[in-house]
Amino acid sequence: MEQNREKIIIRTSVIGIIVNILLASFKAAVGLAVHSIAVVLDAVNNLSDALSSVITILGAKLATKKPDKEHPLGHGRVEYLSAMVVSAIVLYAGITSLVESVKKIITPEAADYSTASLIIIATAVVAKVLLGRYVKAQGKKADSGALIASGTDALSDAILSLAVFLTAILYITTGISLEAYVGVVISIFIIRAGFEMIQDTIKDILGRRADEDISRRIKELLVEEPEVLGAYDLFLHNYGPGKFYASVHLELPDVMTVEQVDVLTRRVQNKIYHETGVIMTAVGVYSYNTTSTEVAAIRNKIQQVVLAHDWALQMHGFYIDEENKDIRFDVVMSFDIRHKDGLEILHEELDKMFPEYTINISPDIDITD
Repeated sequence: MEQNREKIIIRTSVIGIIVNILLASFKAAVGLAVHSIAVVLDAVNNLSDALSSVITILGAKLATKKPDKEHPLGHGRVEYLSAMVVSAIVLYAGITSLVESVKKIITPEAADYSTASLIIIATAVVAKVLLGRYVKAQGKKADSGALIASGTDALSDAILSLAVFLTAILYITTGISLEAYVGVVISIFIIRAGFEMIQDTIKDILGRRADEDISRRIKELLVEEPEVLGAYDLFLHNYGPGKFYASVHLELPDVMTVEQVDVLTRRVQNKIYHETGVIMTAVGVYSYNTTSTEVAAIRNKIQQVVLAHDWALQMHGFYIDEENKDIRFDVVMSFDIRHKDGLEILHEELDKMFPEYTINISPDIDITD
């Protein structure tokens, strides 16, 4: 699976390199021949796209290196660093283009388009649309942020090339030259794309909220097991595109033996890996009361109090130790309240309701859906 993903990324990137180098060569030749700054800057943009594809390939290659002692979880996050380099290149190309466009506004130079140059520019528009759709589709297939960004950038380039083409038509038909001004617009689009790519990559490096489809699928698979009453605290650790390690808490009947829990744990770990590719590194346990008829009534009362607060998203892991008069449970709190404040509010309310019990509440973070 990983080798297939690498092949998709490399093949798509090589196609992108070839197409962009050809487009850059033709556009540069046309731009220099007809003295068009807009066409030349469009060529520079294509050249930066080709360089971005080279870096994407290098990132994919490095990301597939086998784990070693210093990097026991692999090198998958290298792809995020390569995406950051690609973003920086795009941003630099945009700033350089903007400077050159402003210079041409200050010292204008009339363009002189030919039929051949118009055909080349029009062909570039079509080529960029086809390339952009292809690269973006392959990026989604391979779960490659760098490819998706490159595909989106190519589609934006097609719009910019179309603007250059329309500017050329306008100049030929009316004599009005907007070359340098279109160059400024192109530059702004490139700079904006660079910033957006950087922001997106930073989110990956800092850590995003887990994909809803993956988290929900894992929980569905877990609660399919007859012994599992609930799956909570699912934590997905991302070590590169498609490389997840996870931990979870399962709510199990308090009559299960350690041996039974061990068998169940190994079974669900294998199941999750084969169904989703996620490696379940840790499975914690919540015990569920099965021998007392009063527990359900107390649980319902406490749940009503807890979930009456908008910031209390979920209550789970509820258990009552009747012998030691101890109640324990977890509460998932939203980011609208500090855990310390939430705990103070809940203890103030519940300690009054159940003074005979010691209430232990563990705050949980809203990590996954």
